[in-house]
Amino acid sequence: MNRRIESLHLIEAALWQELARAAREREHGWRTMALATVDGEGADARSVILRETLAAERRLVFYTDDRSPKVAQIAAHPQATLLVWSSQLGWQLRLRVRLTVATTGLLVASRWALLKASPGAQDYLSPLAPGAPLVDRLQPERAPREHFAIVSAHVESVDWLELHPDGHRRAVFGHGGGHWVQP
Repeated sequence: MNRRIESLHLIEAALWQELARAAREREHGWRTMALATVDGEGADARSVILRETLAAERRLVFYTDDRSPKVAQIAAHPQATLLVWSSQLGWQLRLRVRLTVATTGLLVASRWALLKASPGAQDYLSPLAPGAPLVDRLQPERAPREHFAIVSAHVESVDWLELHPDGHRRAVFGHGGGHWVQP
């Protein structure tokens, strides 16, 4: 972005436009997000890939293996944080979200139908759960049943930080709009 956006309303619209771009464009800095959840002993973080942005619903979508530890963490503690940084924009987002996991239904079936012919489908066909020990370095044979799940992140608030040579700026956006805060 060449010129800085001054209006909170336009900044919020722009960040949702960028999230939509990130879901479509593999090279976008926000496509790979850090997801932080709670595992009962403390925080747990990992990278997830943004697959869809539904701005009107304030919802982001990513995929997971239904046996992943994050699924149990989400069931126990659905509040989480997503963190993204774009060096091109100079923007960081911390998104406070409420997560839900779907393992069945039309949403899952339609996304799986699109994914199952791709190399990425192999991630959900392993007979072993993510993080399970391997006896040797070879992957076991693929299972006939997929372990594909969809995680929906309902965005409750966005903490936007702009790092800029002319001065840093920060704002927080929720369902009622945004307000400026000290960077």
